[in-house]
Amino acid sequence: MEIRLPYGHSTVSAEVPDRYGVDVIELPDPPAAADPTAEVARALAGPLGNFTWSGHEGGSVAIAVNDKTRPVPHEHLLPPLIDRLTDLGIPDGAVTFYIAVGGHPPMTREEHPAILPPEILNRFRVVSHDSEASENLVFLGETSRGTPVWANRGYVEADLKIVVGTIEPHQFVGFSGGVKSAAIGLAGLATINANHTLMAHPDSQIGTYATNPARQDVEEVGRLMGIDLALNAVLDQQRQIVQALAGDPVAVMEAGAPLARKYRQIAVEQDYRLVVCSPGGHPKDINVYQSQKAVASAARIVRPGGTIILTAACSEGSGSRHYEQWVSDKHSRAEVVEAYHREGFRIGPHKAFQIARDTERARLLVFSDMSHELTRRLLLDPADDFQPAVSSALKDLAAGERIAVLPHASSTIPYLNTEAMR
Repeated sequence: MEIRLPYGHSTVSAEVPDRYGVDVIELPDPPAAADPTAEVARALAGPLGNFTWSGHEGGSVAIAVNDKTRPVPHEHLLPPLIDRLTDLGIPDGAVTFYIAVGGHPPMTREEHPAILPPEILNRFRVVSHDSEASENLVFLGETSRGTPVWANRGYVEADLKIVVGTIEPHQFVGFSGGVKSAAIGLAGLATINANHTLMAHPDSQIGTYATNPARQDVEEVGRLMGIDLALNAVLDQQRQIVQALAGDPVAVMEAGAPLARKYRQIAVEQDYRLVVCSPGGHPKDINVYQSQKAVASAARIVRPGGTIILTAACSEGSGSRHYEQWVSDKHSRAEVVEAYHREGFRIGPHKAFQIARDTERARLLVFSDMSHELTRRLLLDPADDFQPAVSSALKDLAAGERIAVLPHASSTIPYLNTEAMR
């Protein structure tokens, strides 16, 4: 049997002999919206919760959009939103787009066309956030969990603050969507660091919302920032819009999270000695920083002593200079775990810790476009090619044994049927 997984802008494949079983861990895609732009316009016309369009005429508008590491269909989401703002009499000069990079490097102007349609770039001011540019941040107080809230000054000072994104599973915040793209994406590094320390809490789990402390801390950050409107989409695995939601950010999450869970949470009957996974192709495998999320999903169903094969292009390498610098003097993933617990949370190094934690009981092979030298420097084991990696791992299995394949691991919530999911 041939297994095929997304890889960058293409796919990779390998043959699995018939003496092994193959379980593709993925739910069937729900029907995509027949007219995605009309679906977005519908959501904006009937906003959820307490948000109303009246009262926002004539003021300044700030719109937070995701950076190049998130596959967001802006070509469908943004035109109806701009039409709505135009109907309110808001001039183009009063609207600014803020690229929510979070702790990632700011995007250059040359990169903006990768995420925003030409009609947006030609009409509006576009600013890339920088979480370390203190002169552009404003302090808004602390959350109940002690997170200091530093946020992009220009965004916070706008009269109408909008966030645009998607709702899908997130490995420790539970779900993306709602205020998150702005509350983390336009926050200062101190805010991101403090919030992300909550990933170690046992209740900070993929696919949870109300009981998730990391997610609820994000909600508090969003309230302190004063975010008015979330425009979100739930996508299928082909990144087509299934449903759009707009309105008060909490109301959007309360309606959207159950949808994302319904389409992405899948029970499996056993664990596996071999799990083959892909983040889902570009941009989810643009670097190791993003691809790590696939390892987290695979780790949920791999058997102790088993093997995870990650296939991820990682065209931009590690994706974090802080990550690379921190692991440069480490010699093993066990050393990473020990150092991380000793030193405490820091953005960037937390990715090295997550990989090390998720593979404490399993072997991890990485097939990517990265050089073997860089892969090893990141304390990962490189695979020369995809087929040989699969064939080698299969030698450890008995005839008739089954393997798991996760084609879109970063946005899939696999769980053993014995687990209680909240």
